[in-house]
Amino acid sequence: MADDDFSTADAGASATYPMQCSALRKNGFVMLKGRPCKIVDMTTSKTGKHGHAKVHLTGLDIFTQKKYEDICPSTHNMDVPNVTRKDYQIIDVSDGFLALMDDNGETREDLKVPDGDLGKEIEKKFSGGEQFMVSVLKAVDEEHVVGTKNMTS
Repeated sequence: MADDDFSTADAGASATYPMQCSALRKNGFVMLKGRPCKIVDMTTSKTGKHGHAKVHLTGLDIFTQKKYEDICPSTHNMDVPNVTRKDYQIIDVSDGFLALMDDNGETREDLKVPDGDLGKEIEKKFSGGEQFMVSVLKAVDEEHVVGTKNMTS
């Protein structure tokens, strides 16, 4: 028993929580095919000969914008990801990584410059000497920069 190492532990806060399918709403979040998605469309079919109403969910992956669909009985539970958004000020862009600072002055340098137009916009604004923030979405142990904001002073 003495060899157990309890020096690090998490609070047990899960990356997802269950919610009944019928309680989900458009523009909410849900796990579809193991990916955190924003619900863009949902339709409910009537109860059939054998009981359950079915909910047809269409969602876009919050990180890749890829479309996912799923059908589940309205009485079943679906996993809903805990999604958090945090804004950081950009300090530096180098080697494809961002150096970011949060409101408390803590820095981090573990996020990549996003692919595509957003990454180009960030590099262009930074090289132009603009002061701006980036929004970082975090869900299911994944973090991605999803947008930029001009700083208001």
